[in-house]
Amino acid sequence: MNTRILVILSLLVGIGAVLHAVVPPVIFGVKPDMLLSMMFLGILLFPKVKYVALLAIVTGVISALTTSAPGGQIANLIDKPITALVFLALFLTIGNKVKDSISVPVLTFIGTIISGSIFLSVALFIIGLMEGAFISMFALAVLPAAVLNTVIMVVVYPIVQRILKRSRPITA
Repeated sequence: MNTRILVILSLLVGIGAVLHAVVPPVIFGVKPDMLLSMMFLGILLFPKVKYVALLAIVTGVISALTTSAPGGQIANLIDKPITALVFLALFLTIGNKVKDSISVPVLTFIGTIISGSIFLSVALFIIGLMEGAFISMFALAVLPAAVLNTVIMVVVYPIVQRILKRSRPITA
């Protein structure tokens, strides 16, 4: 593994951890997962399975350590690896067929919806509130997080791309 790539991914996880820690809980301790947008950014920049797997595991652990949602620790550890691999598969499927300005926001929105659905399903199953709580939690936490992650990605992704183009080339 390339050390420069690992450092960049570490910085993204660190930034995501700070964002994840400072975003206030919306309902029942569930907060929009801003760490997720940094994981998506890392996947978009370095779409190799070995980097994605490592990034997903680390993101899941950091997210589990900083969550305040009941049942969120186990849910994060399950959610992040599945979401990362699905996001990578979608990204590689689209490939160069669609412009980045369209694919990045759409994939971010879809990835956040997938992540939130998995997280809520696992967390609500663990605490025993599956009857009816999913839809309200989805509307109050996942949808705003999907919109917010999409906006963050629209702003941050082009900036990071320009910075990486100007710096010494990184080979994956």
